[in-house]
Amino acid sequence: MTTTVDYADLPSLVGKDLGYSEWREITQDQVNTFADATSDHQWIHTDPERAKDGPFGGPIAHGFLTLSLTIPMWTELLDVTGVTTKVNYGLDKVRFVSPVKVGARIRMNAVIADVAEVAGGYQITVDQTIEVEGGTKPAVVARGLSRFYA
Repeated sequence: MTTTVDYADLPSLVGKDLGYSEWREITQDQVNTFADATSDHQWIHTDPERAKDGPFGGPIAHGFLTLSLTIPMWTELLDVTGVTTKVNYGLDKVRFVSPVKVGARIRMNAVIADVAEVAGGYQITVDQTIEVEGGTKPAVVARGLSRFYA
């Protein structure tokens, strides 16, 4: 469910758990497209036959592919109205805790850790956890930074 908040009310979100995004399946086509875009064609990602005998029993998504999916999942969780510009400002910390096998479903939980004023706007610090359906550990744990300008 999307939390909608007006720009002026962003500071009230500190500590708010925004809940979970929808589940999304990781496909081999996604992995291959990401490999093409990044020139990372390591067999553990792009060769399903060889990957069957690898350490994970099949191909896995690139960690950075999984991390990049925080963007569409984040937009499912928060909508800020009354802004002219929304910027992905970066990351403070990222850990790839466990692999995401092709065919797995993932979703993200987001908690607003901080909201700080910056020149012309607000910066939001968000604790993001991507989990794998049926997994015992998260796939990715990240602290993301977003900026909103009025």
